[in-house]
Amino acid sequence: MQVLLLLAAVGFCWAQYSPNTLSGRTSIVHLFEWRWADIALECERYLAPNGFGGVQVSPPNENIVITNPSRPWWERYQPVSYKLCTRSGNENEFRDMVTRCNNVGVHIYVDAVVNHMCGAAGGSGTHSTCGSYFNAGNRDFPAVPYSGWDFNDGKCRTGSGEIENYGDMYQWHLKTFFFFITLVRDCRLVSLLDLALEKDYVRSKVAEYMNYLIDIGVAGFRIDAAKHMWPGDIRAFLDKLKNLNTKWFSAGTKPFIYQEVIDLGGEPIKGSDYFGNGRVT
Repeated sequence: MQVLLLLAAVGFCWAQYSPNTLSGRTSIVHLFEWRWADIALECERYLAPNGFGGVQVSPPNENIVITNPSRPWWERYQPVSYKLCTRSGNENEFRDMVTRCNNVGVHIYVDAVVNHMCGAAGGSGTHSTCGSYFNAGNRDFPAVPYSGWDFNDGKCRTGSGEIENYGDMYQWHLKTFFFFITLVRDCRLVSLLDLALEKDYVRSKVAEYMNYLIDIGVAGFRIDAAKHMWPGDIRAFLDKLKNLNTKWFSAGTKPFIYQEVIDLGGEPIKGSDYFGNGRVT
């Protein structure tokens, strides 16, 4: 009985490591910055007939519109809300893509940007892909909603508020003589407003967004900038996720999770720190 329970627990734990592709299909392609309508056609015309298992798509949530430089790829990694409208298409087009790709056996994996919102210098207004108002200076994102209470500004102890040294897992603060929480996980990554994922409210908003995508029919998620989140915080919002949509997946199927953790050696944070949450890339 103990062996059976152990095997059952291992099976449950490893569920998020399975890509959920159809039998005999192992390749997932990354169609970076493609439009949803074009991905739907690609699934039907090329990917399915040639045995591909899935597509990783660019972040589908609303982002800031950057004009200097003109509309760079990285604006997609600066969220303003979790509404589904980007230059890749609107929510109806996203839903159509997921349905059409699933129907021919090619599953969709979403690049989930949940570590942060847009840059601190993003200004205020409606210069966003859905036209939602935001104020980066005040940490005000009413379309989520997030407010100044939902960010890590008060936890980062660097003078700039930015990650300053990847080699120091902890920073020594000379005035108080305490070790403070890791720079890499609680300070801003290239000025991006860092979400306070230790708060259950923030975790719940992230899970709400991901569950909405699960209901639409996605098969899993790439967790962008996972290195900049505490593994336990990631686990906390992953634990709030639903099973996959039974229209295309077996009952009880968990979403595939793979996390971006850049580990070239020589830094205190390791890819292995995140193995408990899913795969690491």
